[in-house]
Amino acid sequence: MCLYRRICRYINECIYISSETIAQLFLKENILCVEMDARFLYPLESCKIIHLLRHGQAMHNVAAEKDRNALLSPHLFDAPLTDHGHQQVENLRERVVSSGILKRVELVVTSPLLRTMQTAVGVFGNEDKQHNITSSPSIVALEVARDRNGVRPPDMRRNVSEYQTLFPTIDFSQIESDEDNLWRPDVRESEEEILARGLEFMKWLWKRPEKEVAVVSHGIVLQHMLYVFANDCDDSVRHELCKRFANCEIRTVVIVDKSLGSTED
Repeated sequence: MCLYRRICRYINECIYISSETIAQLFLKENILCVEMDARFLYPLESCKIIHLLRHGQAMHNVAAEKDRNALLSPHLFDAPLTDHGHQQVENLRERVVSSGILKRVELVVTSPLLRTMQTAVGVFGNEDKQHNITSSPSIVALEVARDRNGVRPPDMRRNVSEYQTLFPTIDFSQIESDEDNLWRPDVRESEEEILARGLEFMKWLWKRPEKEVAVVSHGIVLQHMLYVFANDCDDSVRHELCKRFANCEIRTVVIVDKSLGSTED
């Protein structure tokens, strides 16, 4: 089956809904109502709440604003957060704590690049003396959540063994190779390949038992996920959901399994 048909088939199984409906979800307790051209009712057990988060400002973001060719510089290999990026993470941490999201999130999935893991640990980690937080959700790194692969050094990752020293609280068991075998110096990943990764990731995520999950990834990856799954939405909703992510922007959606429990591929 071609990728296009696979995407269309998968769209018929899932729908993304904007964050404004989350309050309704909890008020109704067992159903989800969507105010659009029609109303859709789904059992609560068929829903997951997903918090999509782009990493904070990183070194390559700043360099690219001045010169796009800077993205080819080896000096920007696996670009870390800037000082401003770290401040963005601190500010978002405050919001996540005060809103109660941190207490509700059961799992955090992060791209295995330095900037995303710095963001994931900074926002959802438990090293927070100010708020006296001693527990936090598990954080797992997945290759399918990483940035667009190839050509640009900022999108190449370090060895997992190096990351394990830097981020001892992150679970890297889902990554098969210590070295980065996915990044290629001469071939840039196509948009079709990014879409395929998004489908693979969503299938993995849906089979997880957690009902509220945070995903820390990259703008283009998050956008492509939403492009595919927002096709059932009204045009105005689709435009709002699929607009470009700002650095350290969090966007909350609800994913609904229309097949009512089927997790078959």
